[in-house]
Amino acid sequence: MYRVITAIISKKIKSNFAELLVYADIKKDPNKYLGYNLIFSLLLSIFISVLLKILFKFPIIISLIGFIVLFILTIFILYFYVVLKADKKSEVVDGHLPDALQLMVSNLRAGLTIDRALLLSTRPEFGVLKDEINLVGKQITMGDSLTNALLNMTKRVRSKTFEKSILMIVSGLRSGGELVPLLEETADHLVQKRIVDKKIRSSVNLYVIFIFIAIGFGAPLLFGLSSYLMEILSQTISGAELPKTSSVNVPFTILSAPTIDKNFIIGFSIIFLVTTVILGSLVIGLVTSGKEKKGIKYIIPLLIVSLGFFFIIRFVVNNLLGGLFTFR
Repeated sequence: MYRVITAIISKKIKSNFAELLVYADIKKDPNKYLGYNLIFSLLLSIFISVLLKILFKFPIIISLIGFIVLFILTIFILYFYVVLKADKKSEVVDGHLPDALQLMVSNLRAGLTIDRALLLSTRPEFGVLKDEINLVGKQITMGDSLTNALLNMTKRVRSKTFEKSILMIVSGLRSGGELVPLLEETADHLVQKRIVDKKIRSSVNLYVIFIFIAIGFGAPLLFGLSSYLMEILSQTISGAELPKTSSVNVPFTILSAPTIDKNFIIGFSIIFLVTTVILGSLVIGLVTSGKEKKGIKYIIPLLIVSLGFFFIIRFVVNNLLGGLFTFR
């Protein structure tokens, strides 16, 4: 069933997705996983679009647009979930790599061979890096060469830093050069890079807080007040008696009082807030880590905060000022 669903997807996309599942350490069939996500996205989009139409009585065209947007958004969220999981694995590996290299240097100075020095440089707190090094040991035990086992490890970790470090070790093994000074300098460079990254993150926290407040509270506050004001203006215009055009010398004729649908105002506000949250989350990811995709994880929490605050503002304003604007 899943293979039939994924048959319309190109082989290149499925191949890249299968490679991404390996990076994310998700041991599932790519066709099955991709087909399941497509079905889940379709059903979830239908459910949410129908629910919004029932609650807010949106027109058919708005519900159809909402369904398409929700379907695309759900697919992207599920895709970026796998991407973020792969990046999380690479972050853990990069974080513990300097310590593993320093332990490997100590083992080499103690007189151990390179393969033994590598296998004994693991610690339980290294997490996925420990699992990867243990897998290298298993491959060596089964008869594979050390260089091939190390190169295969780079195919399971999506990290340029890790890949360059492994390629340096492989290059040293093949050339017969001194590995100890090279590994020491690499470990020191990675430690300095980690310190610089922490300083950069601490310096941009103020910008992140400002963006979060603007998206989570500023925009919902403005849209909550303005949407309620538009409802009041619509009621005022529709309830007022317009002067006759024959007694007023104006260059245009007012045929009827303009009407603005309340549900249209709320729907427009929700769509704009959702768009603002998505773009703002990508900006937060770009500011904090230099990668827009790192901000995907902020979309759901910011959506809950932003839309929740929007409806709270409307509820509070309606209860405080609703009695002042009553039209019969």
